[in-house]
Amino acid sequence: MFKKLTIALIIIDALASYKAVDNNTIKPDNFVKPLYTDLPLGSIHPTGWLHDQLEIMRDGTTGHLDEVYAKLKNDNGWLGGKGDGWEETPYWLDGAVPLAYLLDDATLKAKVLKYINWTIDQQRPSGYFGPITKAERDSGIVITLNNPDKGEDWWPKMVMLKALQQYYTATNDERVIKFMTNYFHYELEALKTCRINKWSDWAESRGTENIMVAQWLYEKTKDKRLLELAALLNQQCYPWSSWLGGRDWVINAAANQNDSDWMHRHGVNVAMALKAPALEYQRTHDSTYLKSLKTGFNDLMTLHGLPMGVFSADEDLHGNLPTQGTEMCAVVESMFSLEEIIAITGDVHYMDALERIAFNALPTQTTDDYNNKQYFQVANQVEIARGVFDFSLPFGREMNNVLGMRSGYTCCLANMHQGWTKYAQHLWYKTQNNGLASLVYGPNRLTTTVGKNNAEIGINELTDYPFSDEITFEVSAKNPTQFQWQLRIPSWCAEATIFINGKEIQRGKGGQLISLNRSWNNNDKLVLKLPMQVSTSNWGRNSRAIERGPLVYALKLGERWEKGNDKHEGDYFSVYPTGNWNYGLSAQNITDPIKNLHVDVKPLNGKFVWNQQHAPIEITATGRQIPNWKLVDGVAYQPVTDRDGQYRGAVNDTLHNITLIPYGFTKVRIVAFPVVK
Repeated sequence: MFKKLTIALIIIDALASYKAVDNNTIKPDNFVKPLYTDLPLGSIHPTGWLHDQLEIMRDGTTGHLDEVYAKLKNDNGWLGGKGDGWEETPYWLDGAVPLAYLLDDATLKAKVLKYINWTIDQQRPSGYFGPITKAERDSGIVITLNNPDKGEDWWPKMVMLKALQQYYTATNDERVIKFMTNYFHYELEALKTCRINKWSDWAESRGTENIMVAQWLYEKTKDKRLLELAALLNQQCYPWSSWLGGRDWVINAAANQNDSDWMHRHGVNVAMALKAPALEYQRTHDSTYLKSLKTGFNDLMTLHGLPMGVFSADEDLHGNLPTQGTEMCAVVESMFSLEEIIAITGDVHYMDALERIAFNALPTQTTDDYNNKQYFQVANQVEIARGVFDFSLPFGREMNNVLGMRSGYTCCLANMHQGWTKYAQHLWYKTQNNGLASLVYGPNRLTTTVGKNNAEIGINELTDYPFSDEITFEVSAKNPTQFQWQLRIPSWCAEATIFINGKEIQRGKGGQLISLNRSWNNNDKLVLKLPMQVSTSNWGRNSRAIERGPLVYALKLGERWEKGNDKHEGDYFSVYPTGNWNYGLSAQNITDPIKNLHVDVKPLNGKFVWNQQHAPIEITATGRQIPNWKLVDGVAYQPVTDRDGQYRGAVNDTLHNITLIPYGFTKVRIVAFPVVK
């Protein structure tokens, strides 16, 4: 009798905690079709420097993590074993799957397909999926809607759903649609008794990933239950849209890095959640959500933004001083969120933001061979070494700043692979009328169909962008083909010029999309010229950064690399500067950068690598050393600058020429400079 009463009370308590979604609010007619949609994986073939980068990844950890990393290699839970059944295997697949199809690499396709097939084939009849649970293994039970509490955390499944979505865009394998439909139907019912936070706060804070895939599937199947699921998930997860629009949350995050509510400030959670308002707008057609997105992103970058385009996240949001760190997972997740936001909103501001992160923050945080990563990068990073630094999560073993395969938390080792692959995947979007949109740029070759008749077309995008200001598009078509082609003019560009077949046809100011509606012929050549002028920007403590186009420039320093070993986290590298770093920029560089900064651009040569030796652009500036600007426990704390923008302390008399190179090619550097006379 007591046992029956206990069970009844548990059921009553669960039902009391479940707030039913009002089905009257689930209105499919409100669902907003994205302005832009992804092209199938395999339509875009990266070339030039971007192809070199993807090949480096294939030959490094992206192509071989399952062979060199014990957690994935040994008895993997996503292949039926007792090993890793958490987030790291799905994280890796979320980058390895698109890489396999971007490079059309048969070996990598076969490798990732093992995990895809096991996951699909081992779905339980109820719709539940994932590694064999402890209850299933110990008791031989099967997870059903009668015992959903015997399942395991919702969170890792969200990442695997993203990998499966990637796989579907490459193959149109209908098993994925059936698999997701069955799972989402199961989840809709199971969440009524096993809430999203039953097993961890991670699922509650990151449910946006779940919502995104459910709404993607709704676009395919028009199953109304998927909208009901998305609404229920939104109800049970962190209210990111309200927080982003409400402002108090991001202000409090700037003021507090204590142990209270730290999941609300966790930088990776925030990076994933950036797309939450856009997804809410997509489901409800309520433009208030777009305002929340705009407000939240602006507040985030104002209070926590750093010169390389991303916000501080070490691991918490931690203000805008250039001595704060950013976790690599936050970099790649911010990029992916922006890619989704772009598709829904078509807002140029987010396109600019995506390129700024991709070309600055992303490349600096890995080694040339893509085998080692830095858990936290720092904008003004004068040394890469063991230490606690000025992070909200310093780690007892002091390994969160060094370059290592397993240094810091290994989530980034598994998750870093989606950055370049998904950027390459989004070099083109489809418009709603089956046209094309070039919203971010890079060298590639496109094959797709366009227009009312789905005519086959190819476009070769020839460019060294972002290291060059000219992009050439060569069209190949069997017959004249009418379609719309949209081109983004970045906000940093004062005025762009478009030529077709050598004739100037249009000019456009920065910060807009230009739409060309015409019949395109075989061998048509479109040239987009985006003149890049040097400029300066203002950051924490009134520091200044030098910019040109989408690239931010940092002090070029000699590098001394040292290899070390930690008994827990393995081999790692430290990097130390071999020259003086404590320069302030002379005021003339700020007052008239075009006159006083000299730019030297060289063509790309040979196999491209993001390192100092391959930097194709240098800017010569002038500066003076600040003798009191010294390292304190490895941190180059920013000198105090007054509101007029100058450092008023002692400065050496000698004026030096200093060399700046793009931030992404540096490991040790100063990027946010104080200004001196």
